[in-house]
Amino acid sequence: MRVELEPAYVLHARPYRDSSLLLELFTLHHGRIGAVSRGARGPRSRLKGLLRPFQPLLISYLARGELASLNAAEAAGQASWLSGERAVAGLYLNELLLALLARDDPHPLLLGHYRAAVGALAEATDPQPALRVFERELLEALGYAAALVTEADGVTPVQADRDYRYLPEAGPLPLQSASGGIVVRGAILLALAAGEFPDAATLAGARRLSRALIDHWLGGRPLRARELARAFRAVESRGDCV
Repeated sequence: MRVELEPAYVLHARPYRDSSLLLELFTLHHGRIGAVSRGARGPRSRLKGLLRPFQPLLISYLARGELASLNAAEAAGQASWLSGERAVAGLYLNELLLALLARDDPHPLLLGHYRAAVGALAEATDPQPALRVFERELLEALGYAAALVTEADGVTPVQADRDYRYLPEAGPLPLQSASGGIVVRGAILLALAAGEFPDAATLAGARRLSRALIDHWLGGRPLRARELARAFRAVESRGDCV
């Protein structure tokens, strides 16, 4: 199948043979795909420096077998140049997609949330709200949508002033009715559902819950971005955002 001018982002790239690249790409209509770009690292390649993370692209490729053959690529907007802790957060987004998305499983709405999260990382404002929304939308796209506005029964509304025990495969339960999981305030659940975080404490609680849910569905698989985030936290003596 030949695909032309498909919106995409590079999630990961590594050298292949003398001058080529092996790519993992997140595309609008075809989801995550693997591809080879022959000669992309050559001295005369038009793609040199273009096939990098956080650069919006339009790609053309021939899909056959496990690896597509990338024929052409062009910039579809300005790259987000991330550094330091924000680059680590961008790596976290990419690692999540690589770890949890199956190949050839399209999620067009999720690409929009990914674009918004990358854009937030490139701005001077706090990127954490966009990261939390992306995590929420990723889990929903995978069929693991977090119950945030009703209790686990799917009927009883979550109350902002109550504490709940959140079980990843069930949802929020009254605090005294279950064991395990993570204890979370109803206001945090509702804030995460709305994607609006009125204060630092609510945002920190949403990060804690999101991390617990992501860890559950990762099934124990580690994320290198978290190791890097811990290193930044140790150096700068502040909390991380992933």
